Amino acid sequence: MSFEFSQAVTERLGYYVYILKDPRDNSIFYVGKGTGNRIFNHINRGLENVTSNDKLDLINSILNSGFQVDHYILRHNLTEDLAFEIESTCIDLLGLENLTNEVLGHNTWDKGIKTTDEIIQYYDAKPATIREPAIIININKQYRRFMSELDLYNATRHRWKLGNRHIQAVYAFASYRGLVREVYAIQRWNKCPDGRYEFEGQIAMPEIRDKYINQSLENYIKKGSRNPIRYTMH
Repeated sequence: MSFEFSQAVTERLGYYVYILKDPRDNSIFYVGKGTGNRIFNHINRGLENVTSNDKLDLINSILNSGFQVDHYILRHNLTEDLAFEIESTCIDLLGLENLTNEVLGHNTWDKGIKTTDEIIQYYDAKPATIREPAIIININKQYRRFMSELDLYNATRHRWKLGNRHIQAVYAFASYRGLVREVYAIQRWNKCPDGRYEFEGQIAMPEIRDKYINQSLENYIKKGSRNPIRYTMH
C-alpha cells in the first residue's frame, strides 16, 4: 500500500511545509518541506522498511500498533525560500530534541531562534584579542543548543588531529559560529589510540574567562576555512 496525491493536486500545491503526527498521543514528530508527494515519502519508506532511523522506527511502531500516521500540510503554494523559513521556524519552536528530524532547518544560525543575549552577541560581539597561548577549537558540528556544561566540555576537548604546537597552549577556546562559547584551562594532553589528541582541563578562572566569553573570533578564524584548529601563540 502506498500514499500519494493525484497529478492535479501536485501541480497546484507548489512548495509546502508539512508535519507528521503520532495519533497515539497526538504528538508532532517530524517537520518537513517539499513538493509533489514528498509528504508521503516517509511512510512509504517505512512501509518498505528500506532502512532504519528514529523517524522510520517510530513510523513502523505506529503502523504495527494498528494506526496510521497523521499527515498535515501547514502552508502551501509557497516559494522555496519561504518554505525553508517556515520549516526552520517550526523546528525551532518545537525543538529538535522533540522531533525525529536529524538536522536543524535552513539558515538556523543566521535567522533562527536566539536568546536575547545571543542576539546581542550576534550583532554586537566585540572582536577578541587573545593575549595568552591558546588553541581555538571550532565545534560547529558538535554544538547543540542548550547542551550541558559537560557536553560542551567533551565536544571541545576531544579528539583532534594536532601537530606539536598544541603542547604550548595554556587555554582552549570553544568556538561556535565564530564566537567564544567557553574558555578552558588545559591541565594536560592525552594521545588517543588513533593518534589524535584530547585535553583534560577545567573552565578557566574568571579573570581569564570573563575577558573572552561571547567575544568574536573574527580576527583568528577566516570565513570558509575548514580547519577546526587555530593557535594564538605569543
